[in-house]
Amino acid sequence: MAIEVFNRYEHKYLLDKKTFERVIKVMDEHMVIDSHNLNHTPYTISNIYFDTPDDYLIRTSLTKPEYKEKLRLRSYGVPNANSKVFLEIKKKFKGIVNKRRTALTLSEAYDFAETGKSPEFKEYMNKQVLSELEYFLKVYDLSPKLYLAYDRIAYFEKDNADLRISFDMNIRSRRYDLALEHGDYGEKLLPHGVYLMEIKTSLAKPLWLTKMLTELDIKRVTFSKYGTEFKQTVNYEYKEVV
Repeated sequence: MAIEVFNRYEHKYLLDKKTFERVIKVMDEHMVIDSHNLNHTPYTISNIYFDTPDDYLIRTSLTKPEYKEKLRLRSYGVPNANSKVFLEIKKKFKGIVNKRRTALTLSEAYDFAETGKSPEFKEYMNKQVLSELEYFLKVYDLSPKLYLAYDRIAYFEKDNADLRISFDMNIRSRRYDLALEHGDYGEKLLPHGVYLMEIKTSLAKPLWLTKMLTELDIKRVTFSKYGTEFKQTVNYEYKEVV
């Protein structure tokens, strides 16, 4: 069964193509590439983000509060109605990211998000997360707001299952045709040749990794895919959320 609860720090870095290629060489020395990335071929992750009519969740997130949360529906590749997908609550408190998700079929996930009523429990679901999702849907008046997809290469450290490093590229989004099964197309979010690296761990970074970041002069950034798209598309200005 896929891991359904995560607690970790997520540090982000934007890389140009030359730096990305140098970093990948270091990754291959110290880490194991994801089995879905045969020959360094990326796999695709597709998401639908939900928000309120006035975009409360993303507007709140952009003010950088100590606590923030969001709801998204995620698939790996383009699903059909019976494909397994993940409905996920993502929370962040004082820098620590908590993700809680359950597997559902795509049709079950759509019905759940629309009605706010949990589907009949099946063995592939997480009962506790279903309850949390049901409560979340009662608290907020949510509807699909954004489709966002990207291609990913991911690594795990050989001797440290806690550490995961991913590289996202070709990030694209759309605010129409908000259905995962309709394909992974959209407008580009970042310039060509820019890669998003995410280091995810609940522990300290290993020495080889901190050395690489220093030697290649890679600086940590604050970056949210949904937040960046919202600011670019809606021409959002930072304001206090009341």
